[in-house]
Amino acid sequence: MSPQPLVSIVTPSYNMARFLPETIESVLSQDYPHVQLIVMDGGSTDGTVEILKGYGDRIEWVSEKDGGQSDAVNKGFARARGEIFTFLNADDVYLPGAVRAAVEAFQAHPEVGVVYGDAWYTNEEGQPIKRYPVDPYDYDRLGTLCFICQPASFLRASVWAEMGGLNRDLHLTLDYDLWLRVAKKYPLLKIDRFLANSRMYMDNKTLGRRAEWFREIALITKRHRGYLPLNYLYGYAGYVLYKEDGFFELSQPSIPKYLLTLGMGIWYNPWKPHRFLGECFGSIGLAYRMLMQKWTS
Repeated sequence: MSPQPLVSIVTPSYNMARFLPETIESVLSQDYPHVQLIVMDGGSTDGTVEILKGYGDRIEWVSEKDGGQSDAVNKGFARARGEIFTFLNADDVYLPGAVRAAVEAFQAHPEVGVVYGDAWYTNEEGQPIKRYPVDPYDYDRLGTLCFICQPASFLRASVWAEMGGLNRDLHLTLDYDLWLRVAKKYPLLKIDRFLANSRMYMDNKTLGRRAEWFREIALITKRHRGYLPLNYLYGYAGYVLYKEDGFFELSQPSIPKYLLTLGMGIWYNPWKPHRFLGECFGSIGLAYRMLMQKWTS
């Protein structure tokens, strides 16, 4: 890697004019000097193009129809020249020093394929809600929970090329699919620094398309690890029965939810029923111990 490698950042966008300037400014205000920002707009009609024109040659951009976020990001990186890649959605932002921290981590750890840091969830107005549940890297745990915040992650351009970019058939779990693929060949590294804010609101894709999100989760976890974990099934059962979004509406225990989770788990994991049932009984035991501690405290 060069002493000061170029970092290429792709921002996919479609009718995000209300958030886009803040996202762009969070990139342009970084204290690392070698950054290429490419905005891939899907043909917006909300004034996005006028915003992009206002930045002159400080950014690169394209405005044309695409096949969705994965397609836009892949097309953006086809234009990229950097040694380090990342993509930043048009409603997320970097925190000061994020790019430099990622570059320094890659330089200190030449063996890793991905570097990621801590992040905050923010509301629609950009105010912090809570800390993103980022965990230190663990290969097995990554197969049961996506604990990497995409806006706070960076990867080597060579690794991106080796992986073939994002899966264009995925629209909601495209980053998780990429991490699972990378993890089969390279270690990932968490750094103890807040790098980004991830905006959460009911109109965003993750919360607004829960059924599609679950179908993709089922597809990629079974494809890469051969197993659909209990936590995803339980969360989806809450959505099916009570329309819980899993973020603003936290999951509440109920017997119907447990029964639906059990049925779906056996259906989705027909070749690993013992593992699933063991996971179920382990979770029941943990819930019982927590309840007893609460009653006796």
